Formats: sequence, structure tokens, C-alpha cells
Amino acid sequence: MTEQRADYDNPWKEALSLYFQPFMAFFFPEINGNINWSRGYEFLDKEFQQVVRDAEIGLREADKLVKVWRGDGAEVWVLIHIEIQSQAASDFAERMYVYNYRIFDMYRRSVVSLAVLADNQDSWRPNQYQNGLWGCEVNFLFPAVKLLDYQGRSESLTDNNPFAVIVAAHLTTQQTNQDPDQRYQGKLRIAKSLYQRGYSRQDILELFRLIDWMMSLPESIESQFKQEIMSFEEDLKMPYVTSFERLARQEGRSEGISEGILQGSRENVIEVLEVRFEMLPSDLIEKINQIEDLELLKTLHRQGITIGSLDEFQELLERSS
Repeated sequence: MTEQRADYDNPWKEALSLYFQPFMAFFFPEINGNINWSRGYEFLDKEFQQVVRDAEIGLREADKLVKVWRGDGAEVWVLIHIEIQSQAASDFAERMYVYNYRIFDMYRRSVVSLAVLADNQDSWRPNQYQNGLWGCEVNFLFPAVKLLDYQGRSESLTDNNPFAVIVAAHLTTQQTNQDPDQRYQGKLRIAKSLYQRGYSRQDILELFRLIDWMMSLPESIESQFKQEIMSFEEDLKMPYVTSFERLARQEGRSEGISEGILQGSRENVIEVLEVRFEMLPSDLIEKINQIEDLELLKTLHRQGITIGSLDEFQELLERSS
């Protein structure tokens, strides 16, 4: 059996950007209850890039640094550092400690480090880093959740938290890495469930895009999946997933790379930048819309999800042109 490629980290990064408050409510409800959400929150992606460069330890996966306000009566802001770790790593607890103290050193504010252990090894559950010599000791504890513990719970149709869907997609992808037919069935089940959870049209589009990204299928059955979803939408009279409908129509018009596919890829780049940085300069949109290289557009889309700032993206675009 052929192992199916899976991209976990990038969908998780974007899911965190889109649904940070639901993330906290789903995985860390006690902390969620102590945040003053009325004050808003701020992602510090560019600043965290500097922390990571200074630390020079381990392999970065999906991570975020977020500024929030305490909701327990203390009118102060604090920092939440999040790591999504999709594979077991012997230095993970040390990395959590190093990032924590480097963030504190940069801001001199309380830092809460949180871990989501998204690997497939049930026995690997780090939540502590210890080191000491001659009476000088470090004992760093951090809250950690294990995705495997959500097996069978995350797909409940009564749970409309977006991370019920993300976790279900992640676990199903892990379980079917050598069984494309089972992944097809799992992906179809999760995609159809989006219409039964009471989500808005926009949330259905966003979550469909994330699970489609994570749960890649062989080309031989990908078109079958798309046809099944289109038929399902027609029955419900809810034509939401228009992005691949458009691409499917365009693919039938050309043996090569059609203008429809290119334009869809351009729109994907612009969309992810607007989600992360809101208003985009008109000249940047124009430059993206002039790109004719499909592989470059795919690269820019991936970079747009994780890059620290819009200025960095513009510099990347200039270098790539």
C-alpha cells in the first residue's frame, strides 16, 4: 500500500489564525475562561520569528505567539505561546522551556506555554522540563493535550467548535496514511458533517478548505470526492464549495494549465493574506494577479500562511519575480 502524503502543520497554523478563541475553548477551557476576550488579541508572528531564530533549537512546526488580556480583574496583558507538535521529538520539552524564557526575556511579561501533541505515539506525553546541578534546579511545567485522547469524541455532530472538525480530520488522516479508500470515506464523512453543525457559509468554506488541504487524496479518487460533494450540495440546495467547482469546470476546458486554475491559485494567495493582514495594498494584489507560474503561486500560498509580516511577503515576492 502506498503511504498518503499529509500536510498537518500548515492547516493547523491557518486554523489557529482563523479560530484562536475556539481553539482555547476546545483544548484549554479553564485558561479560555480567564481571558478577557472583549479586549481582543494580537498575533505576534514577526516577534516570534525572532525568538525562534535566536533560540536555534529543534525543528519548528505549527506555532503561535499571542497577546491576550487577563479576565480575572487584573488589567494586564500576557502572552500565550502555542506549539502544535505532529511528531515525537526528544528535545520538545527543552524547546518549550527555551522558547518560554526567551519570550519572557523579550517582553518581561507572564508567558503561558501550551502544547498540542498531535503525533501518533500514545506513550509520548511530555509536559515538563527539568535540569539541575549542585542545588541549582529548573523545573518547568506546561499544559499539554494529546490529540489521540480525542479519538471518537471530536466528530460529534452536536459540537460546532471548528476544532472538533480539525481534530477529526487530523486523526483520520493519521489512521489512513496507507489506506486511500478509507481516507476517502473519512474525508467524505467529515466534509458532509460541516453542513450539519450549524456553521455559517463562511465557516463551511474555511473548514472545507482546511480539511481538503490536510486530507490529500490520490488523483484517481480526488475527482470522485469532488463529484460526491457537489451532488451532496445540490441535494441540500447549498452550493457552498464553489472554489473547486470553478476549478473543475476550468480543468475540463484545457489540457494544460488553464487560466481558471491560475486565477483560482491567485485568489487563494490573496485570500490567505487578507485573513492574516486584512487590507492589502492594491499594487500587491496586482502583482499577484499577474503571476503565470502555478508552482510559484503554490509556494507563495504556503509562505503566506506562516510568514511573519506583509513586508516580508512583499520582499519574498520581489525576490521570486
